[in-house]
Amino acid sequence: MALWKKILIGMLLGALTGSFLGEQAVMLEPIGILFLNLIKMLIVPLVFCSLIVGVSSIKDGKKMGRLGLKSFVLYLLTTAVAITVGLLLASVLQPGRGMDLATSITAPVMSEPQTLIQSLLNLIPQNPVAALAEGNILQIILFALALGIALSQSGEKGRAAITALESLAEAMYKLTAMVMRLAPVGVFGLIAWVAGKYGFEVLLSLGSVIIAVYIGCLVQVLLVYTGIIGLLARSNPVLYLKAIINPAMVAFSTASSSGTLPVTIRHAQEDLGVSKSVCGFVLPLGATINMDGTALYQGVTALFIAQAFGVSLDMVDYFTIITTATLASIGTAGVPGAGLIMLSLVLTSVGLPMEGLAIIAGVDRILDMARTSVNVCGDMMVSMIVAKSEGELEAPSAGTVI
Repeated sequence: MALWKKILIGMLLGALTGSFLGEQAVMLEPIGILFLNLIKMLIVPLVFCSLIVGVSSIKDGKKMGRLGLKSFVLYLLTTAVAITVGLLLASVLQPGRGMDLATSITAPVMSEPQTLIQSLLNLIPQNPVAALAEGNILQIILFALALGIALSQSGEKGRAAITALESLAEAMYKLTAMVMRLAPVGVFGLIAWVAGKYGFEVLLSLGSVIIAVYIGCLVQVLLVYTGIIGLLARSNPVLYLKAIINPAMVAFSTASSSGTLPVTIRHAQEDLGVSKSVCGFVLPLGATINMDGTALYQGVTALFIAQAFGVSLDMVDYFTIITTATLASIGTAGVPGAGLIMLSLVLTSVGLPMEGLAIIAGVDRILDMARTSVNVCGDMMVSMIVAKSEGELEAPSAGTVI
């Protein structure tokens, strides 16, 4: 049986079990946490090795610049489109209409969101070893890029280090495949815990905003991404839709685009035929700066909060939301819950009441799962487009099970 089918069965069984057990479903949480820890174990070494191997394999400095520019532009454009889709859906569906919320709701304690300048300053690691130990993905990416370029320009003297890192990267791909065999069991534990914790009462009270976010996510993947693939890559979108099933399932259950990165890289190579050099460069970058699903979620929830509190927004406010969410996505970590912190920045930019965070926080995990899946699907789409433009989109691996 294909892995995605096993994961789907695990999700359904987890939802039923969690609904039946209620709060007692917390006893199944350790199963999901164990799976998450195994995935997190792969992130730093995989990102580090993949980037260095990918960059060092690109002998042409101009090509590296092209890859970076194409990836960055595509990521920002799709993020802007995603938040626009979210705003349009919220304008049409009006999920917060008639709620008439009092402003006495206590907002959850949030850490201060970083400004764009702070995010840019924090790109340079003062201690690369500390960045690796702490799992600071942005700093790891920058250090790996710099080290990859240096090794590439070192000639024969750098060849031994590159060979060792290539071997380590291959070992990480194999380890990823081993960990993914446990995905159905891990997903069962995670979904059972989510269903038991939130139940159906909270879902019903905020059903309209959840529906709006999920519809937006489907529109982004099924219309926007497939349209871009058909237009720019001249490829069959069905191939893409089949290839994203497993990564999307893992992203949905873990709510972490960084945590899903090992699976994303594997399926981009095997199912889409994206070359290792493009995968190693584009996908780790996307897991950090590409937050299409998160941006879409912010478009819906920001307008939901405005409607719920009776705050009117004009075109300038809409433009501010789009710009803020797009730029803030660059410094947002691809880990569970990061979107809620990013939402606080968006609300502040247009003067919306921060009390709205207390409402969204109740079902943020459920929204987080959907938006993370879109983030990962967007990463794979961009890797496919960039690979096509560089002539590095090969035939998918023979015998790949989808």
